[in-house]
Amino acid sequence: MPVRFPRASRSLGRAGLAAILAVTVALCTGCIKPKITLFGDGSEPLEEYTLEGKGNDKVLLLSIKGFIGEGSKGGLLASKQSMVQEVAAQLKKAREDKAVKGLLLKVDSPGGSVTASDLLYHEILRFKEEKKLRVVAILMGTAASGGYYVSLPADRIVAHPTTVTGSVGVISVIPKVSGMMEKLGLEVEVDKHGRNKDMGSPFRRSTPDEKRILEGLVDGLGNRFMQLVSQHRKLSPELLSDVSTARIYLAEEALQVGLVDEIGYIDDALKQVKKLAEIDRDAKLVVYRRHENPEDTIYHSGAADLPASARLLDLGIIVPLSSLRSGLYYLWLPGYEND
Repeated sequence: MPVRFPRASRSLGRAGLAAILAVTVALCTGCIKPKITLFGDGSEPLEEYTLEGKGNDKVLLLSIKGFIGEGSKGGLLASKQSMVQEVAAQLKKAREDKAVKGLLLKVDSPGGSVTASDLLYHEILRFKEEKKLRVVAILMGTAASGGYYVSLPADRIVAHPTTVTGSVGVISVIPKVSGMMEKLGLEVEVDKHGRNKDMGSPFRRSTPDEKRILEGLVDGLGNRFMQLVSQHRKLSPELLSDVSTARIYLAEEALQVGLVDEIGYIDDALKQVKKLAEIDRDAKLVVYRRHENPEDTIYHSGAADLPASARLLDLGIIVPLSSLRSGLYYLWLPGYEND
């Protein structure tokens, strides 16, 4: 049977249909993002769930997975808060629980923005000092640059046998479109007060003076990273020199250099937390989630995850996440994904 449209629809004409098509394309490419949220916005309260153990003392399992940033992530059907907000919320809840005697930090991240990485480092270190408890980090598939930076407060760092870590350094990302604009005959007119006001503009090439200033910023932030590595890891000058090249290491190499203390699995790291905290082997391993997972395990990615119904429907191809913006990053760029 042929489909018949109402008269009003038929009267739209080509212009109306073109407008509808344009809106549809915009929705699919992320230019327009609907504010519809069917499965929560990350404001649901955190609830405690026990993964194993029956003792009175607790070890909190805290996951840091993916790009480290301060911005919230939104989708068509659901959204979640930023990693910094999510980690800070979990640490706040744990701070109020006297039974929490240890922190197991599970890191699987290539890093992220300089400020977000430093904020997580600060929050974890402050939590450790205020609670006077022990922290062990278990590095998973990738724990590079900012992913390693946030692990530095740990009393002991355990690398998974297949971990890629290191990349101790800073990268500046400034996309440039000036060449394309010249080919298209386009230009952007800028009026400014101060010759460096539009420094980093994507619409023109950087001047030698601007490059010098940017190099100073990168060096300053890179030196801060190296100072923290030196402070927490106590490496020799020779080993620090190798680390300062921002190269990446496999687990065995990282152990030889001194970036990690041992190689093992999550179970091994959990045993280390309990041993350092001097608590019973049957102490509870707990997590904070916003949504219950009936088959929860230590491999679940984290509290910010969406409920299963939302994950099935919130397809990434409908509203792609924003790409990497201009800025300074503690990031191993080859490991970066729009997750």
